[in-house]
Amino acid sequence: MRRACNMLNFAVALLCLVLAGAARAEALPVVLEGDIIFQTSRSAQSLAIQRATKSRYSHMGVIFRERGEYLVYEAVQPVKKTPLAVWIKRGADGKFALKRLRERERILTPQTLAKMKKIAVGYLGKAYDLTFEWDDKRLYCSELVWKIYKYGAELEIGKLQKLGDFDLGDKQVKAKLRERYGAQIPLTETVISPAAMFASEALFEPAF
Repeated sequence: MRRACNMLNFAVALLCLVLAGAARAEALPVVLEGDIIFQTSRSAQSLAIQRATKSRYSHMGVIFRERGEYLVYEAVQPVKKTPLAVWIKRGADGKFALKRLRERERILTPQTLAKMKKIAVGYLGKAYDLTFEWDDKRLYCSELVWKIYKYGAELEIGKLQKLGDFDLGDKQVKAKLRERYGAQIPLTETVISPAAMFASEALFEPAF
C-alpha cells in the first residue's frame, strides 16, 4: 500500500512539473529572429530614462536563435545574450512589448540575419556605456540594437537624436545627469533611445 502511494505521489509530482513547464512555454511569445523586445527595467537609471524619453520602456534587446533556443542580445554590464524567458522575467512585473520589422521576409534573409548575428557576437563582452557615447568602445541597450540593424541589415530603426533633445528638467533626470557627467553635460552627443526605436514606422507589434 505504501509503495503504491509513493508511486502515485511521484506520478503526481512529475505531472505537476510537466504542466508547469508547459505553462512557462505557453507564456513565452511566438518570436522570430530579428524581433526587438522592450521592457521596463528595474535598474537604478530606469526611471530617469522613462521620464527623459517620455516612454514606459527603458531597456531593449534583439532576438536570435541558437541551438534551438531564443536568446536576447542586450547591452547590460557587459553586453551579453540572455535566454528569452529569463530576460522577460527580469523586467518589471514580467511585462514586455515585441516589435517586428514590417518587411521582415524581404529584408531579413538568412544571409542578412547571419551578418546581423555576427555583428552581435562581435559586441559580446563590451562594457555598458553609462555616459551614452556614440562610439563602439562601450554600448547601451538601444545603441546595440540600432547598430546591429544598421551594420547588419543596412537599416536605421528609429530617429537619431541629441542628448539635449530629451526632457532633462525632471528631478530624477537631473540627478542622474549630475552623477554621470558632473557639470559638463554633452547636450550635442548623438543618441538613440528605446522610445525612438519603439516608435519607428519600420516596425509593427505582432499579435500572439
